[in-house]
Amino acid sequence: MTQDAPGGPPTRHEDEQDDHRVDDQNVQSAQAAQDEPGADGVRESATEESERAEARLEKAVRAAEQALIEFEIAVETFRVEVENFSRLHHQRLGPMYSRLDELDALIAEARAERSGDPEDLRKAREARAMVMPMPGVEELFHGWIDSEGLSAEAAAMLTDRPVQPPKRVRPTDEARRLYRELARKAHPDLAQEDKERARREEFITRVNAAYGRGDEALLRELTREWEAGPALEEERLGEAEELYARLEWLARRKELLTVVAQDLEESAIGAMLRMAPDDPDRLLDEIAEQLLAQVSEREAELAALVE
Repeated sequence: MTQDAPGGPPTRHEDEQDDHRVDDQNVQSAQAAQDEPGADGVRESATEESERAEARLEKAVRAAEQALIEFEIAVETFRVEVENFSRLHHQRLGPMYSRLDELDALIAEARAERSGDPEDLRKAREARAMVMPMPGVEELFHGWIDSEGLSAEAAAMLTDRPVQPPKRVRPTDEARRLYRELARKAHPDLAQEDKERARREEFITRVNAAYGRGDEALLRELTREWEAGPALEEERLGEAEELYARLEWLARRKELLTVVAQDLEESAIGAMLRMAPDDPDRLLDEIAEQLLAQVSEREAELAALVE
């Protein structure tokens, strides 16, 4: 067995090791070259990133649409309750308020007749004027016009159809469920084209009218009608500019609805409804009981004055 002299030429074994090292380096260089993106890779990566960004924007638009629809459902639900409460309040409690005004006038007139005092006579005239005021435009059309134009009662009278006033402030739970499902499916804000929006607006107007009357049967019929309607084309991924424009429109729409909701909440009827958010129909009964007690008190007072 021989040994190579130090500093001599490499042996065959060492040559093989060097060859292996060179091969390994070539393989690693090739792999690194493959991993390093070229121009095509950069373009592909940018395209994928753009598609992901647009997909995220599309998702944000759809989420904003659903949020707006839920907000509109809440506003419309409250609007129906405000209008129903106003109509029922007038129908059920109006005669009691009129009776109280009449009793106040009779009491004031009885006091004036007893005393003959000019101040009592003035108060008697004012009380009597409250009983028979000269009707203005608002009083003449009270209950005939609502946010949708002619009220259901007025339209029924003009077309010789039976009048169907609301029976309660808040429609039943089933009517509310049917209404919400229809609104979520058929809402005009989901339309991307004018023709489809017009179709949805006409349909949702009928849905709102049925819900305002608490008509469960009609709401079920409308549900079947919508389900049997024309199939909608699949929504295509929009261009980024269109999606941004859609988001801006949704934001403006929400601002308008916020104003409507605020006006409803700050109205006199809205304030009354907030006193009984769980059972507004019961509130009417409570007010009626209070008015009946006031009528009894006024009648007793009047009886004492005219004895």
